Amino acid sequence: MMTPEQIAAAQKAQLETLFSLASKSMDNMEKLIDLNLQAMKTSLQESADHTMALMSVKDLQELTSLQSGWMQPMAEKMLSYSRHAYEILSGAQAELAKTAESQIAETHKKFMDMAETAAKNAPAGTETAVAMMKSAMNAANNAYDSVQKVTKQAAEAVEANLNAVTSTALKAAQSTRSTATKRAAA
Repeated sequence: MMTPEQIAAAQKAQLETLFSLASKSMDNMEKLIDLNLQAMKTSLQESADHTMALMSVKDLQELTSLQSGWMQPMAEKMLSYSRHAYEILSGAQAELAKTAESQIAETHKKFMDMAETAAKNAPAGTETAVAMMKSAMNAANNAYDSVQKVTKQAAEAVEANLNAVTSTALKAAQSTRSTATKRAAA
């Protein structure tokens, strides 16, 4: 059995973890808000500049050149935004996973210690029940480890796919710009 002091200490540790996670979540939310505000400000200014440039176009060649010169940087900025947002979110997920992993490991250890204490103080003939309880806890811990590994692999696959899409999109934007520039020069 846990003493009142141990219960209070466990509750205090859980509250500290909760407040720490809340603080980290707010920090990550602030990063996303800052990223979005900066993206909106930049987009608004660039749209205004591009619109003003379009108003002064004198011929089709100048229009084509202006449009092709605008598309690649816009695509690059969109990809950069996506990358930054992904980095913020994956960092937040990593922090949460690390905290969860630590909490689960600690809970598992406490439970196993409690099971050991119960086994020592249990009446004769209850060894089977204690062993089943330990076995169930170990099975749950192994299942959690498996889920955690699969989640990590999924996150790595998403990151690899994001990098591939980014590379492909940049190449496509550069190709479009080259084609438009050649057409404008012709």
